[in-house]
Amino acid sequence: MHDTQSSPGLWALAWKRLRADRLAMAALAVVGAFLLMLVLSASGLIVADWEDEVGVNYAPPSFIGAQADGEMGFGATPSAKQAALPDNPFDPLAEDIRQLKTETEGSHTQDVDMYGVADPLEKEMKELRASLAKTERQAHIERQPTLPFGADKWGHDVIKKTIKGAETSIIVGLVAATLAVALGTLFGAFSGFYGGVVDDFFNWFYSIFTSIPSILMILTVAAVLQQKGVLTIVLILGLTGWTGPYRLIRAEYIKHKAREYVMAADAIGASNWRKMFSHIFPNVSHVALVQLSILVVGFIKAEVILSFLGFGVPVGVVSWGSMLNEAQNELILGKWWQLTAAAVAMAVLVTAFSLFTDALRDALDPKVK
Repeated sequence: MHDTQSSPGLWALAWKRLRADRLAMAALAVVGAFLLMLVLSASGLIVADWEDEVGVNYAPPSFIGAQADGEMGFGATPSAKQAALPDNPFDPLAEDIRQLKTETEGSHTQDVDMYGVADPLEKEMKELRASLAKTERQAHIERQPTLPFGADKWGHDVIKKTIKGAETSIIVGLVAATLAVALGTLFGAFSGFYGGVVDDFFNWFYSIFTSIPSILMILTVAAVLQQKGVLTIVLILGLTGWTGPYRLIRAEYIKHKAREYVMAADAIGASNWRKMFSHIFPNVSHVALVQLSILVVGFIKAEVILSFLGFGVPVGVVSWGSMLNEAQNELILGKWWQLTAAAVAMAVLVTAFSLFTDALRDALDPKVK
């Protein structure tokens, strides 16, 4: 029996080149750490309590030290003179709220009245009780004058807020880039393989999108959709970002459709769909993968810009863009830690992803020996 020695494939050679590049492996480790942090945050294993008001408003980082009494504002530990005052002395609704809280605590188990009719305010009362319970818990938490990386204006821990914001920004980047590459690959495959009228139609469609500056196209789609949310941002970026992958995939399909292996597949009766996606696509998939990694970086930055301009995530959802939006007002007061945390986290991820993308593009280049 003779030993058969098979030559390594494209992906095996690419992985071998990547492993030889120490900078690429370090960048991959950083990206992997961010993705792991995303999974842990999304599952609630970490930073599930990021909304807890654990510090005084604008609590500085611990290495700076506590603020002066006049700078603490609301949320600070009351002095002895303030502690002697009654709760909310100038609040005209304080007594009504206290009475409502007492009544709801005694009737929270009653879902129907004495005639068996469901309470129409049951849902609202449950939400009110939950809100009062959360306020009660917050009232017993002693706010810290300093935190390791500081706090925002509500007393939220900035480092936990940054990790939670990374979850939103990275998910937007990954999902939107996947959508854009999928559309670009599909359009490019049909355009490059069929040619003729089909190619003319997709080229006309491509020309419309590329004739308008990308930021104006993004803002136009955002204004049309109007509704804020993560899904809206994904649609905005995915529906406007397919032009780059389309151009490259189309060129690859035009080149590969005349190759011998495609002609052989045609000779044995393979359908056009099979020739496009079972024979040609595996040979051009490295182009789509590189485009995916490039667009992830671009879309993370685009999400930050959209959130900064007010077209991004809604109130109650945190992202790096919303943190930077809040930080612009904090800078006037000299509170720089939220801006620094979000900017440094985004810079580290974008730089690592860009370095890995460059190394991946070189590793998948068949001309590199």
